[in-house]
Order: sequence, then C-alpha cells, then structure tokens
Amino acid sequence: MLVNRRELLYGMAVACAAMSEFSAFQERQNGLRINAARLQRRLEDLSVNGRPAGGTFADGVSRVAYSDADVGGRKYAMAAMGEAGLKPRIDPAGNIFGARAGSDASLLRILFGSHIDSVPNGGNFDGDLGSMSAIEVMRTLEEHHVATTHPLEMVIWSNEENLVGSAGAGGGLGEGVLNRVFNGIRVEDGLRRIGGDPARLVESRITPHSFCCYLELHIEQGGTLDKAKIPIGVVEGIVSIDEYEVEIHGFANHAGTTPMPERRNALLAAAKLIEVVQEAVTREPGRQVGTVGQLQVFPNAHNVVPGLVKHTIELRDLSAEKIARLGEEIQRRAQEIARQTGTEIQIKKVDHDPPANADPGIQARIEQAAAGLGLKTMRLPSGAGHDAQWMARLAPMGMIFVPSLRGISHSPKELTAWQDCANGANVLLQTILSLDQL
Repeated sequence: MLVNRRELLYGMAVACAAMSEFSAFQERQNGLRINAARLQRRLEDLSVNGRPAGGTFADGVSRVAYSDADVGGRKYAMAAMGEAGLKPRIDPAGNIFGARAGSDASLLRILFGSHIDSVPNGGNFDGDLGSMSAIEVMRTLEEHHVATTHPLEMVIWSNEENLVGSAGAGGGLGEGVLNRVFNGIRVEDGLRRIGGDPARLVESRITPHSFCCYLELHIEQGGTLDKAKIPIGVVEGIVSIDEYEVEIHGFANHAGTTPMPERRNALLAAAKLIEVVQEAVTREPGRQVGTVGQLQVFPNAHNVVPGLVKHTIELRDLSAEKIARLGEEIQRRAQEIARQTGTEIQIKKVDHDPPANADPGIQARIEQAAAGLGLKTMRLPSGAGHDAQWMARLAPMGMIFVPSLRGISHSPKELTAWQDCANGANVLLQTILSLDQL
C-alpha cells in the first residue's frame, strides 16, 4: 500500500504537536501548587470556631462533634467550598461532600478529605489540615482551569473522633448508635443539629467499589517524622487493635492485721500483670504497642488490702497475628501470676479492629509526587484510627502524613509547621493528578 508522502508528513506533524501539547500539559500540571498563604489563613479562620474565650490560635480548640463550635466550623467550611466552585451537600450521617466533574463521566470518582471535629481541648491541625487542604486543592484546580479526567469529590467526615460519619458511609453503624451519647449529646439529636437525617441513616452508605480510591492528608500525631526530619510520611496502613477487659479477684482484708504471706492482694497481681504487658510488647523489635489505660481498685481504701481490680489492656500493630500472639502470651503469664498471688485473673477480649492496609500502588504514587516536589519520604504505620480505615473496606486507600512537632496531638500544643502544611497539600494535589492518569 502506497502512502502519500505529504499525508505521512502531515500525520507525523500532528502526532508531534499532540505529544508536545501533552508534554506541556504535564509540565503545567507538575508545576501546579496550592496557595500556601490561603491555606494558613483557612486554618486560622476555622480555629475561631471553638477557641477558648479571649484565646488565640495558639490556645487550641474544642470543636467536639455536634457542638455549637462544630456547627460554626461546618458552616465556615461549606462557605469555603462554595468559593472553590463546589456545591456542598450533607448526607444523612452528617458528612459534607463537594464534587467537581471530570471530562469522562464514565470513570469512577477520586475521593479525598478528612474531618474538622476535635477532642475537648484539642489542637488546630488534627483533621483540619486534611479538610482545608482538600478545599484548597479544589480551588487551585478551579483557578488554574485544570480539567481532570476523573470526577473528583472531597468530603468532611462528621464526628471522626468517634468514627461515626465514615462508619455510616462504610455501613458500620449499628441500630443502637442513635442513642449513644458523645460529649453530652445524643447522636440522633446531634445529626439533626448538623443537617443530617437519623431516619435515613442507611442512605449514607457508599457502595463498595463505587469510587476509584480514597486519599487522606493528616498530621502524624506522633514524633517519628519530626525526629527523622522527614517532611512526608507514606502510611503503610492503620493498625489493628485488640482490647481486653481484666478482672482480678483477691480477698479484701484488714491492712493492719493481715500478714503479708497470707494476703491475696488483687492490686499486687495487677501490678505484676501490667509489667508483663510492658515486657511482652517490648521484647521483640517492631512498632507494636501495649497500654493499660484504665484501672479500678476495690474497695479503694487506704487501710484495706485490695480485693478486686479491673483494668484494660490494649494492643496495637499493623499485624493482627502479632497482637493476637502477644495477647495469648499475656494470658498465659497472667495465670502464673494468679498462682503466685493467690488470686483469680479473668481476661476477656472485648473488641478487635482489623488492620486497614494502604494500597501499594497509591503508596508509590504518593512517593512519586513527593519526589517530584523534592521532598523526602518515609513509610510508617498509623497508630491512631482514621476515617480512612472505613474507606479501605470500600476501595483502595492511601494516607499522607506530615510531621507533628515533638509528636504532640490532641492537645492545644499540637503544632505542624506552615511549610509542612503546604508540603502535604501539594503532595495531595500532585497525587490526585497522578491518580487521574490511571
């Protein structure tokens, strides 16, 4: 078949022009940056909702779910979403969504976001950074007239500190959740306050695999990145958690008249068991942690040998198998302590949260995005729970961490440097643009 030379040259010219145009497009995309000053201003303005009376940004925030401060913060966030060209909608679980169309409506949306509720006397970066950065990413794309192929959708999850909103989306809210009370407010009443609809809670469920993937930018809430001086953490996954309740039965008796060899001291047994938890968890290398965080002593009198102690044990690690094995070891050694102290020790597992592993492909995309920005990365697990753990049940998930100075979080002293905030938002932006090419 003979090919007209002029047609061939014309076709080659068109192809080269298209490649050149695509290369220029990629260069523009790679050079795209969020407005760091505007992101800082958003975080500072959001903090007005929940500041102590007469306080400043440095005094932290109490924006607990369903409170007046939460209502005010959500109103502020939705106004900011409007400025980014989004039309906020609230689902029955109180989650706020904002969508941006893609050029191919047949493709699944890329979902990303975080939360803005806080613990009492919390900080201004936990959740807030991811939420305000999501808005900033949307506004940056709008201002620079960047058309993505995939539809994009951002979300601000409700009541993240108790994982209510994302659990609703993940289909994990039981029938009794509406009667639960958080910070003095029933969930049913709280949902109405923030624009949700408790009667239609089931409609907040998101169908598995109905979106492409989920991304979340968050502060680390630990000190690993800060100590290593690494600006970006690539989350390997959210740890599995096993929770146990312990009851130790001894015999309450007079502290002055009961000889030491004859005592059945439940508190002594508890002290030995707490030490066993520490030894078992720290004996082998790894990031596993174990905590005894609650302890009750009965009759709790200065002149009575304790007859009953109740306490908790919590074990966390990315490996569910590892913490199960540690739990079994602790239970075996507890029975040795019971024999030594003349007590009875009952250990009951009351909860198990499976690990939520990050998608390897998304991890690689985050690392590539950071490298393109000249930022070093470190892979690490998340020891804290996040909304991303629910999203991981529905679609591939990835998380981006930025440093928490001195590893402080859930405190007014929680702090992330403004440059690290901007770095995280830019990595989020570039990761989204990278995933959009899939």
